[in-house]
Amino acid sequence: MSPLRWLVSNLSTMILALVLAVVVWISAVTAANPNIEQTRSVPLDLVGLDPDMLVVGNVPTQVRVTLEAPSSVMDSMSASEKAVQAWVDISGLEPGNHDLEVQVQINPSYRPVRRSSVIPEIVSITLEPLLTRTYPVNLKVTGDPAVGYQKGRLSSEPSSVTISGAASLVTQIEEVNASMDISGATETIERDLALVAVDQNGEPVSGVTIIPLDVSVTQPIFLQGGYRNVIVRVVTTGQPANGYKLTNITVSPLNVVVFSSDPQLVNDLPGYVETEPVDLTDAVDDIDTYVVINLPEGVTMVGDQFVLVQVSIAAIEGSLTMSLPVIPIGLLPIHTAVISPEIVDVILSGPVPVLDTLTPDDIRVVVDVSDLELGIYQLEPIVDIIPDRIIVEAVLPSTVEVEIIIAPTPTPTTTPVATSQP
Repeated sequence: MSPLRWLVSNLSTMILALVLAVVVWISAVTAANPNIEQTRSVPLDLVGLDPDMLVVGNVPTQVRVTLEAPSSVMDSMSASEKAVQAWVDISGLEPGNHDLEVQVQINPSYRPVRRSSVIPEIVSITLEPLLTRTYPVNLKVTGDPAVGYQKGRLSSEPSSVTISGAASLVTQIEEVNASMDISGATETIERDLALVAVDQNGEPVSGVTIIPLDVSVTQPIFLQGGYRNVIVRVVTTGQPANGYKLTNITVSPLNVVVFSSDPQLVNDLPGYVETEPVDLTDAVDDIDTYVVINLPEGVTMVGDQFVLVQVSIAAIEGSLTMSLPVIPIGLLPIHTAVISPEIVDVILSGPVPVLDTLTPDDIRVVVDVSDLELGIYQLEPIVDIIPDRIIVEAVLPSTVEVEIIIAPTPTPTTTPVATSQP
């Protein structure tokens, strides 16, 4: 049989074998690298937006795209944020509402990949013309300065702002406000205030851009004629008790406002006023008291007629050394303790008046021998009884030798018998 005749007679068998080989190869590849399905969130881009138009309303920023691909391809795509892109084309659209199909593109470097679904497939978009307007800044000041003060002319920088946004929002704006409270102010106020765009009902209009976002405001505050702000100087008499000292004096308020119908009287003041004397004689503790201000005739206080004076009194600190016996505690009845040295020096510090009254009976120095067996020990003496406000600075020596021994047996004594003589 010629080769050609053999080839023709076996052609169908050869084709079948080739098909089976391809099927086996595809099955092997699929088993090693199976197709999987995966859903991923993809940022949604708006393409072709006219600079004079704005997108208003809620537009999704992402869509969910379901893909099918071999696992190896899917793994490669998961590592790249640019593997899948989604967008809607809004170029050339007129103002109004539009339902647009979401376009999805898969990077050609990832193959084979099949897109199963996109959610949402259609996106509703509303376009409005961009509108920019200039508005004057409306400054709203509430409250009044402190008594005796008045406000000057309010100024701001800038005096107007630019607002841009969707035409339907910008046209709602009635005014742009900045608010400030000057209640109780005693000096010029300089402050940056946030700007708020409001409609005719006074409700804020959101979704617009204000440039700049805030305004620098200066509100002058100054004294009226016949008024003056002066410092309060506290006057004291007497001295604290022996062993005590004055550590601080405060007054509240620090300044007061005075008034006279004759402005020259307040102008002649030296810049301060004095309180009635606060008596410190024999004081041993802090003093809180309300006092009046001494003022020249024709001059009066504005507001409260009293000031609070707070005087801090503290004991003068000193030190004292006392020689005291060391007492064992926790000693078993059958034991006795031999302590060496028996006397230690205790250095104390505290208020001198308290130190001056101390006696050896007020302080106790001990060593704790609880649960100690017979033997010799090095122990630290402890001051366990000490008056209030007294501090133990040191015990010298800081350790003592304590020998625990059996207590000696008491020697029996004979009690004489009483007799009587006739």
